[in-house]
Amino acid sequence: MTEVNDNAGELAGKLGGFPVVVKAQIHAGGRGKGGGVKLAHSADEAESHAKSILGMTLVTHQTGPEGKKVKKLLIEAGCKIERELYIGIVQDRESSRNVIMASTEGGMEIEEVAAATPEKILKVYVDPAIGIMPYQARQLAFGLSFPAELIGEASKFIMKLYNAFVSEDLDMAEINPMVQTKDGKILALDAKLGYEDNALFRHKDALGYRDLNEEDPLEIEASKYNLNYIKLDGNIGCMVNGAGLAMGTMDIIKHSGGEPANFLDVGGGASEEQIEEALKIIVSDDTVKAIFINIFGGILRCDRLANGVVNAARKINIKVPIVIRMEGTNVEEGRAILAKSGLNFIIGNGMRDGAQKAVAALKGN
Repeated sequence: MTEVNDNAGELAGKLGGFPVVVKAQIHAGGRGKGGGVKLAHSADEAESHAKSILGMTLVTHQTGPEGKKVKKLLIEAGCKIERELYIGIVQDRESSRNVIMASTEGGMEIEEVAAATPEKILKVYVDPAIGIMPYQARQLAFGLSFPAELIGEASKFIMKLYNAFVSEDLDMAEINPMVQTKDGKILALDAKLGYEDNALFRHKDALGYRDLNEEDPLEIEASKYNLNYIKLDGNIGCMVNGAGLAMGTMDIIKHSGGEPANFLDVGGGASEEQIEEALKIIVSDDTVKAIFINIFGGILRCDRLANGVVNAARKINIKVPIVIRMEGTNVEEGRAILAKSGLNFIIGNGMRDGAQKAVAALKGN
């Protein structure tokens, strides 16, 4: 890995020969099509490619039109490729199994293959209680048309990938491309691994690979307080407890003619401090022009929510209207706290009424 001030040509020369591949390191696919992956046949060419890629705004189908600025590169040794293949593993919730997907169409996005030639995607479902069986790995190896002398090696590769998927608590593992070289080797030329957040306490070493430059600053701030926050493109900020309620809240905002600015789940047992920090994160987004707080009080009591909101509103200068709909534990106490605060909250009488008032407040604002 090289950063902006490193000598890319010198680093490339240490890999033992040319060509080498210079790759932009951003959290998005389609980098090659956007000009973020280039082949270099000399140290000077590697240096030239590095200078052209580092600092560029790389636009791919996954970055959106705004693109992402490239701040890091990966320089890796080239190899003589016979074939490019695809292999990936995800959890299939419908079957309660892990599914291994493989295709001879390596180097392409699997979504494109699924849309254009779905018959070229092989699928093997693995019972997590049993684990992958050798015959399943061989089934995939044969399906990928490996020559007879490489079936054993390919099967071992697939089984090792699956075992890593389980032992590392991954929810996604993708190798694209997986290559067969001209000298009969099987290699992973590019890999994406997604860790299950709730299992990261078992894999603290993986946290060292986290690249904060690739994450939204508000999402980073939210993670410090164990808040589940994802920035969206709308202008109505949302604070909700529970992922299902959060999804429903975003849906009803859209149904009422508005656009949610974020997904923010404070969780079932949020403290007053977390509520306060959540509100700070929402209002720090300049695109937010109204806020809809939709809470069903269970473990998170309504009085605790009200105190957190009132404290935050008094500490920070909130210039946008806040609509609050809450039901559940200690709801009357919560409403009394809001009423006595002297602050100008808008109360929603039900989920639909709250969403409609948030949209109306946005237009009035």
